[in-house]
Amino acid sequence: MSNAADGELDEVKVKTTNHGITTISINRTHRRNAVNSATAKQLYDAFIAFENDITQKVCVFHGEGGNFCAGFDLHEVSSRDGLGSDTNEATPSKNEPVSGRNIGPMGPSRLTVKKPVIAAVSGYAVAGGLELSLLGDIRVVEEDAVFGVFCRRWGVPLIDGGTVRLQAIIGLGRALDMILTGRSVGAQEALGMGLANRVVPRGRALAEATSIAESLLQFPQLCMNIDRSSCYYSAFNATSMEDALKNEFHEGSAVISKESIKGATLFSKGSGRHGSFSL
Repeated sequence: MSNAADGELDEVKVKTTNHGITTISINRTHRRNAVNSATAKQLYDAFIAFENDITQKVCVFHGEGGNFCAGFDLHEVSSRDGLGSDTNEATPSKNEPVSGRNIGPMGPSRLTVKKPVIAAVSGYAVAGGLELSLLGDIRVVEEDAVFGVFCRRWGVPLIDGGTVRLQAIIGLGRALDMILTGRSVGAQEALGMGLANRVVPRGRALAEATSIAESLLQFPQLCMNIDRSSCYYSAFNATSMEDALKNEFHEGSAVISKESIKGATLFSKGSGRHGSFSL
């Protein structure tokens, strides 16, 4: 096991390992990890740092103390005279119009993160917390976890990607059911609709997410990230199926000389037969 370097940014914890796994944790347990403006900035900075660190390959994203995230801190919202107007001048507003990959109210919510993210979800992942969980390519969910658009009750809209990402992941009909009713969705229902990828016993999400992250490190990274990027392009940016196929072919072709020939040579020498992942 590689040695880990640990850092703490107030209410966001960041842990990096020598072999390339970054763990980003929300640490506001007194608010069920609800995010305020300062925490949003720290989360955004942590994800940008992960993207820019060439030694780090996969991110695990979770919440400390048994909850993923209970959304934006409504105590802060109540101190404003409007969504974007702060009565406390010491707390900068993060409700800026969308421009590229700029910071959102929940922090990194406008990013399509450039490297794999695995969300380890325990307890509540609701309102803005649901939106943050959607940053994950994979969501590992504890058996008693709860998803939901709980902000429906308070007249707080989804402005951190919820209406964009949720319907892409689980389909329009299921997304509208959650968005319109604001109801609770448990782990097993989330698994059935594709919101959860794996359900694990209580207290095991972080360990399982880390195990998946470790498995991803074993693959040729350029190829894996090109395929991942192509999926996101097809889901959100492609203008047509033909456009998506052209992008897939163009980006994928660049990998062949860099990783595919080497991989094919390993196979021809006997590695990976019968579906084995031992190379």
